[in-house]
Amino acid sequence: MDRYARGPFNVGYEQRLDVAALRQKRIAKAQEQRRKAGLDALLVWKDENQRYLTDLRPQLITGKTTALNGALLVEGQAPILFCSGGERNRVDLTMPWITEAHTIPIIEEVALVDGMVKDILGPVLSRYRLTDAKLGLDESNTVFVKALQRHFPKLQIEDGDTPMLAARKHKLPEEIVLLEEATAIADAVTASATAAIAEGVRECDVAGEAMRTLFRLGGEYSHVMTPFVASGEHMAPPNRICSDKLIRNGDIVFIDIGAAFGGYFGDVARAVICGKPSDQQRKIFTAVYEGLMAGIAEMRPGRTNRDCTDAIVRAAGKYGLDGRFLSLFIAHGVGIGANEPPYIGETLPGAPTYEFEPGMVFAVEPLIWVPGVRGGGGVRLEDMVLVTDGAPHVLSRAPYDEKLMLG
Repeated sequence: MDRYARGPFNVGYEQRLDVAALRQKRIAKAQEQRRKAGLDALLVWKDENQRYLTDLRPQLITGKTTALNGALLVEGQAPILFCSGGERNRVDLTMPWITEAHTIPIIEEVALVDGMVKDILGPVLSRYRLTDAKLGLDESNTVFVKALQRHFPKLQIEDGDTPMLAARKHKLPEEIVLLEEATAIADAVTASATAAIAEGVRECDVAGEAMRTLFRLGGEYSHVMTPFVASGEHMAPPNRICSDKLIRNGDIVFIDIGAAFGGYFGDVARAVICGKPSDQQRKIFTAVYEGLMAGIAEMRPGRTNRDCTDAIVRAAGKYGLDGRFLSLFIAHGVGIGANEPPYIGETLPGAPTYEFEPGMVFAVEPLIWVPGVRGGGGVRLEDMVLVTDGAPHVLSRAPYDEKLMLG
């Protein structure tokens, strides 16, 4: 398998990605996990789960996740799509692998949802003998769940998200190809943002230049809905938006925007200096950089997420900064979900310990912030890392700001 991004085009002069084959492999993995969970069917509404099963790239409306499009997976059938009326004509004309599709309303208003469950979803459940089955559901509005229970009281609603997460946990070779392409775009987005940094430029100006590159290169979305550019004191503690704040001489500027391509996410972040850094800023940056390198080195079979966390914290401890990490996980899984399990460095109750396995992909993103530093004392560096049979493979290539390094 290639360890670089060949390019996103469908060309005739070399073999690239077989999207149809990938789609069938993903469906097969989801079916396998459905059976393991003892479920007769899976009904998914999360954007990443429905895309995993159907490849529908829909219009996404802010705040309407799990309320727009869904898919039903049953034994021996192609996934059945439930989609917004705004998508239906395009689905019928351009997505021949979808053999059954149904138009649904936004899953919010009680009367519309009740009609959808009774007269649209209901006949489908009856046709596939699922009205008294074990149905795995990932996420949905309470209105929808209550309508299901009201119209189909014998239906057993079970956890359907855990089987989908299990299917998505280890990436297929074709998924790695798309992750390489997404990360290449994310690197370019980061480069454009970095090039836009200057005294008197606003954080939102930097984000604007980055987003122009994202869309110019065919990217679908940024990694987060709110592109993250924070400069100077705005990064300590982190303000996780871009604002009208002016970037000034001596500011550390943090960029975390990333890119999606083909439904898969590249999550890359860098901190750079506008002007000349102080010794304290260099100390913080170096602690984060050395922690990132130490953590990545642990990401191989036989080692655990706890080993990775300990290595990162231990490296920061050499600079007396092991107690200054952001109160958030240090790394997260990434794939067709922008942010998905497994997690590294999660300290909240119930966080599991697990071993790294080939095919897992993570965005590793240690963040240390120190208050009261002129020009800001907040630094995060983030790389995309694939766990392999041997040494970890770092997908991202955006450079680190050498002016911020000690030594």
